[in-house]
Amino acid sequence: MTEFPQEFLDLLNSVQAKRPKTVIQHILKHGYITSEELKNVYGYNHPPRAVRDVRELGIPIITYRVTGEDGRSIAAYKFGDPADAKNTLAKSAGRTVLSKALKQALIDKYGSKCFVYLETMDSSILQVDHRIPYEIGGEHDEADIDYYMLLSPSANRAKSWTCEHCENWERKDAYFCMHCFWAHPEQYEHVAGKPEKMIALIFTDDEIEDYNKLISLSGEEDAQRAIKDMIHRYLNE
Repeated sequence: MTEFPQEFLDLLNSVQAKRPKTVIQHILKHGYITSEELKNVYGYNHPPRAVRDVRELGIPIITYRVTGEDGRSIAAYKFGDPADAKNTLAKSAGRTVLSKALKQALIDKYGSKCFVYLETMDSSILQVDHRIPYEIGGEHDEADIDYYMLLSPSANRAKSWTCEHCENWERKDAYFCMHCFWAHPEQYEHVAGKPEKMIALIFTDDEIEDYNKLISLSGEEDAQRAIKDMIHRYLNE
C-alpha cells in the first residue's frame, strides 16, 4: 500500500460520515475502489456520488479505468497527491449544508416545483442544489437565491451523473455551465456540451393510461421517437 504523510492520514481518519468513510477505508486497505465494488459490495447505486462525498471533504481522488468482472471498462478511484488536500481543504471545509431558509425562499419565488421536470411536488421531497456544481463554481451567498435551484431527487441524481461525466468536470469552466440545461433549464444553449434541447415528460394520474398505450404501440425503446414524430406531424399540419 502507498505510504501517505501522517497529516493526510489524520485527515482521512477524521472522516466519520458513513458513505465517504466507506470509500476512504476501502482505498486505504486495497489501494483503490471500483464503481462495481461501490455498487455490488456496499450497495451504492450511484458510485460517483459516493466519491464526490470524499472530494467535497478536500480529499483528492483520481478517476481512471479498469476492467470489470464482465470484461467492460469501469471507473476506479484512488487517492491523488496528498499535497493537493492542503490546497482544497479551506474551500471544502467551508461548504455548508444549504439552509431551510434558502429552500423556502426558492419556493416562495418559484413555487414548490422541480426546475427540471416542472412538476409541482410536496416541498419535503424537493432538494436545493447549486445551479453550477459546487466543484466548478464554488459556494455562493444564500442571499442571492438565483445561484440555486429546486430539484426532485431523480432530477438531482440525473444532474449529478451528467455533470460528473461531462467534459467540463475536469476543465471547470463556470461560464460553460451557465449555458447548460442542467444549470438553467429555463434558458440554455447546450446539454452537457451537446447542441440539444430537452423536454422532461412525466405521466401522472389518468395520463398513465396514455403512457401505457404509447409503450404498447411503440415499445419502450422507440417511445421517444414516436413522441417526436407526433409533435412533428402536429406542428406541420
